[in-house]
Parts: sequence; C-alpha cells; structure tokens
Amino acid sequence: MVKVVRKSAQERRKTKIRAQIKNSGKGRKLVVCRSLKHIFGQVVDLPTGKTLLTVGDWNLAKNKKFKKMEKAFETGKMLAEKALKLNVKNIVFDRGGYLYHGRVKAFADGARAGGLNF
Repeated sequence: MVKVVRKSAQERRKTKIRAQIKNSGKGRKLVVCRSLKHIFGQVVDLPTGKTLLTVGDWNLAKNKKFKKMEKAFETGKMLAEKALKLNVKNIVFDRGGYLYHGRVKAFADGARAGGLNF
C-alpha cells in the first residue's frame, strides 16, 4: 500500500510564488515571514541569494504599545527606509505562501509607504 502525501495549501502557494519570482529575472526580493506574535522581512539579492537586510517587529520601540496590524505596518515602513539607504527601490514581493490580507498586506503597505516599488 502506497501512502499519498499531499502538500498543504500554503506549500502549494509557496512553490507557485517562488517559481514566478525565479522567472522574473534578477533583482531583489522582499520575503515576509510571520508567526502568531511577530512579523519580519528580509531583502534578498536574487542572483547571489544573500540576505542584504533583515528587520523585524522586535526593532520597534519597546515603550510604545502596538497592535499586530500596526506592528506589521511600522515594520514594513522601517524595512523600506533601511532598504532605501542601500539603494534598493524596486523589489519583488515574496509573501511565502501566506494569503495577501491582514498583517501581510499591512506589511506590504508599510513598505510601499516607506518608498519601495513592487
């Protein structure tokens, strides 16, 4: 008897997204990762695969209370500011199989508000 292993919906979305990004050519991508409590993003150089910069919500001010959506927006904005210092303006957004709503969308909106184009 052969056991059939099925990929989860998130894994299927992730493979589709990564294939599209790989075919998009060279440049840089913004990878977002979220957990139940935190969200962070990385800017990765596509040809070399090296991480240029990482920003997470743990970099935000500790004395200020944020809700999760506000944390995501501010983290995206902070990442965009640091990326602009490295002359990174145009990127490809890799949502990592997450649906584009909620905190992932807030993170992307924050990055756009900070000056990134994708």
